[in-house]
Amino acid sequence: MRAPIAEGSGYAWFANRGIGRPVPESLADGIAWLRAWLDRVAPAGRPIVLAGFSGGATFAGGVVLDDPARFAGLATLYATLPFDAGVPTTPGRLTGVPVLVAQGDADAVIPVELQARTWQYLHGDSGAQLTARRSPGGHGLTRDDVDTLAAWLTDRTG
Repeated sequence: MRAPIAEGSGYAWFANRGIGRPVPESLADGIAWLRAWLDRVAPAGRPIVLAGFSGGATFAGGVVLDDPARFAGLATLYATLPFDAGVPTTPGRLTGVPVLVAQGDADAVIPVELQARTWQYLHGDSGAQLTARRSPGGHGLTRDDVDTLAAWLTDRTG
């Protein structure tokens, strides 16, 4: 799915205050937009897994944090969760939610402190059913990442 906000030569899910730092009002508008679309095409009760890379993963994380019970899982790849952007990141917020997180040790795009905060939250306070993967590479999917994501999605969707 293409993000709705035209930005430069591409598209974005939210306005930001810097990489990985969504403007709260913009993130809330995007979440409302996606939720309205989902309500039309996939009524509640249908399992939905959100997956994204970079900004798309930050957005997907915000959507799931906003209403964790609505989703069957979250795959956040080479991104940060949208901390300090109006969605709850309280302890236990993702209890029971399957989450796949992948990060690269040499990722020079997502700020290091946001990568660390995401990793720590998901491994600790979130309560998520976590599958975690670190690679030595930078800000890009590897074949191993794709294979891990495919296996993880298969486990979620049968």
